[in-house]
Amino acid sequence: MKRIVVLTGAGISAESGISTFRDSGGLWEKYDIMEVATPEAWERDPELVNQFYNQRRKQLYEVEPNQAHYALVELEKKYDVRIITQNIDDLHERAGSSKVMHLHGELKKVRSSVDDSLVYDLDGWELKIGEKCELGSQLRPHVVWFGEPVPMIPAAADLTNTADIYLIIGTSLNVYPAAGLVSYVRPGTPVYLIDPGEMNVSHIAGVKHIREKAGAGTRKLADKLLQKG
Repeated sequence: MKRIVVLTGAGISAESGISTFRDSGGLWEKYDIMEVATPEAWERDPELVNQFYNQRRKQLYEVEPNQAHYALVELEKKYDVRIITQNIDDLHERAGSSKVMHLHGELKKVRSSVDDSLVYDLDGWELKIGEKCELGSQLRPHVVWFGEPVPMIPAAADLTNTADIYLIIGTSLNVYPAAGLVSYVRPGTPVYLIDPGEMNVSHIAGVKHIREKAGAGTRKLADKLLQKG
């Protein structure tokens, strides 16, 4: 069975109604990154940071997977599909994808502020200041903030190197280290990029750029790949 490795970004979740950070009207226009998505912000004002992620978590409970998510699930009928996502939502899992690696953490989980290995499922959308881990430390969002290491990158690079087909969906390829994963694709591997925007992809050998939004583009490509088997 051929393996499809998929790298997904904010664009695949945007069609479900989740705000992106970098597009016009995105979250960066409403919040200063330094105030809500850095370790320093958490140290300075945990109430503000926690409120920001509570609101994002609440929104996640109000949206559903879209046709791009479901199209990737259908590919599992004929392929070994492995998803590497930069997104912290659980829309891939809710659609039914069975193998999902989260590079930047998971919004519905929280972890200890002093021991990264202590990770817990959060019951509901709200984390409260005062809720502590078993070590007595305040729980924080289980997300990778700017300035923090991305511990899953080595595993993601190894997985990328096993791809027979590589898909890039809804990501600007501007966020590192995730954007660098494409360099681990083996030479000669078919690479498909699904994104409606103009992008410089000259550094990606043999890439086919499908200039459509994630939903329509992924649906069309999935149909094509399923016909090939």
